Amino acid sequence: MTDTQIPSPFNAQAEYWNSPAAQPWAEQHERQDRALASLATAALDLTAPQPGEHVLDIGCGSGTTVLALAARVGPRGYVLGADIAAQSVARARARIAAAGLRHAEVISADVATHPFVAGSFDLAFSRLGVMFFTDPTAAFANVHRAMKPAGRLALAVFRPASENPWPSAPVAAVRHLLPPMLPPAPDEPGMFSWGDPGRVQQILEGAGFREVALTPVNLNYQLAGAGGAAEAAEFALLFGPLTRVSGLSAEQREAVRAALEGFFERHATPQGVALPSAFWIVQARV
Repeated sequence: MTDTQIPSPFNAQAEYWNSPAAQPWAEQHERQDRALASLATAALDLTAPQPGEHVLDIGCGSGTTVLALAARVGPRGYVLGADIAAQSVARARARIAAAGLRHAEVISADVATHPFVAGSFDLAFSRLGVMFFTDPTAAFANVHRAMKPAGRLALAVFRPASENPWPSAPVAAVRHLLPPMLPPAPDEPGMFSWGDPGRVQQILEGAGFREVALTPVNLNYQLAGAGGAAEAAEFALLFGPLTRVSGLSAEQREAVRAALEGFFERHATPQGVALPSAFWIVQARV
């Protein structure tokens, strides 16, 4: 299978995920993987990929979930990861090669428009890879066409911002140091765009899926270990909504970092720094 062309640079999401701001997702993926390890496990356990199944991993990033899915479906199965972030795709391919896997691959592709072979997949899976589609119903109609008749869907997404101290609380702690930030409207791409169960059901049923169900998952999002507040502040500047703030001077950025460190000091424990986070595991059938 060959790559498709990454969407136009005028597409804001493709531009962001291929910019320097998104490089930590590839270069320091271990930190994000640590924070999300229990979420990935919960989603995979609910989904229960079976040996021999064919799986599409939507927004697969640097390949951690591709590798986990490949382990579950085994060599008789197949996993295809797709992502628009070229640097993450490159990292995922290197990890797959290093693992010697022949039943997994990753492509640079927009899942919303990629011409997948119809009826290819038993399972479509995603760990936080679906919240930024411009037209999610159209995107999942494209996924639906790629599914086998008995196929199923499993997506991990954030619940509403009001239920998520990570990442909402660190942003609130430094908002006075930032230029005005208008949150996206509920139907616009964003971290919390799948937080409303009614909207999720509308998206997926509009795309042709049925039996839509949402399971709440609560976990502590581990931002730092022994590095404590300083490590957590760096994490917040590398991942999450603060990466989308542009135009800060070096002095302003240092002020934000110091304020973040002060915020995280109030949450530091001997085990590190973690903030509560709230997710849905969304499941549906073709």
